Amino acid sequence: MALLVLEDGKTFEGEGFGAAGTRVGEICFNTSMTGYQEVLTDPSYFGQIVAMTSPHVGNYGIIPSDDESTRPWVSGFVIEENSPLPSNWQAQDSLSAYLARHDIVGLQGVDTRALTKHLRDKGALKACLTTERMLPEQARDLAVQSAGVVGMDFVKEVTTKEAYDWDPEDVLSQPWVPKGLPVDAIRPGLPPVRHKVVAYDFGLKVNQLRLLRQNGFAVRVVPATTTAEEVLALNPDGVFLSNGPGDPAALDYAHKAVNGLIGKKPIFGICLGHQILGHAFGGKTFKLKFGHRGGNQPVKDLETNKVEITSQNHGFAVDAESLPPEVEVSHINLNDGTVEGLRHRDLPIFSVQYHPEAAPGPHDAAPFFERFARLIDRTK
Repeated sequence: MALLVLEDGKTFEGEGFGAAGTRVGEICFNTSMTGYQEVLTDPSYFGQIVAMTSPHVGNYGIIPSDDESTRPWVSGFVIEENSPLPSNWQAQDSLSAYLARHDIVGLQGVDTRALTKHLRDKGALKACLTTERMLPEQARDLAVQSAGVVGMDFVKEVTTKEAYDWDPEDVLSQPWVPKGLPVDAIRPGLPPVRHKVVAYDFGLKVNQLRLLRQNGFAVRVVPATTTAEEVLALNPDGVFLSNGPGDPAALDYAHKAVNGLIGKKPIFGICLGHQILGHAFGGKTFKLKFGHRGGNQPVKDLETNKVEITSQNHGFAVDAESLPPEVEVSHINLNDGTVEGLRHRDLPIFSVQYHPEAAPGPHDAAPFFERFARLIDRTK
């Protein structure tokens, strides 16, 4: 028997799979029906135990090309039922073997519907996941004593240690082609490089880099601690701010760096990058009750009134009232009215709280990468 015990004492029993041991972290839920591997390898989940609301997970196993980074980052993984026999021609491993290899503790046999309803009612909670012999009271104490997410800088745990050029040989960014089909006949190929950009790695996902290249960008990826002066010395045409984990308010070095780029280079931010941009403008962020995580979040563009169904993964939001008058809210979440996009009224700077690169999720927002390219075109 394995246990998931929340800091309020709520306990869920199940069967352990993957690695054995005890893990603590903030428990959150993701409503995506597919894409569990992309969720596991999203660095934004560092420090969190993730529960999937979809009842069957592991059905198509582990496919190396689906990884969004070099490894899974979750503290633990909670599901209702794990598929013991994956079925996909690309699969090279089972979910359980994959988690075991990366020392990730999994728990199955949990009523994830009941867990999700509890978290929606009580809000985000710290939790302990264990496959060891332990009383629920002991596990609860470990959860209560854990650091949680508020005030934590997890970005330095996931960012690249060294700067690098993404895909200089134009191999990794090629559009995917189904096996057996004539590649040259259906693959559109990559466009010529139009712009050179610097991408801050606060915990970025590979598909962001792919889509940047597919939209004509040559990308230089830099660590999260890179200063504005170091970026400006590279003389890029624009700056991209990626997603990432932890509390955006704890990233003073990132606020300072981005503030130093405002008015000097076009900027496009996603998720944590959007929140960092909010702080760089002089605004504030706050903790959401249980966050937005999944591929079905409705967002309204306030300029066009168009609604997009978006992929999201965040537990904080920008406080609209804290923003200066030169910054406007461009998008809102239709479920709770929180800020989903920002735009500077005079400068070539914009951001979105959600994930236009999806992986997993819908592609409604993918045109934002082309919008960034057009924005740079207008500034040259």
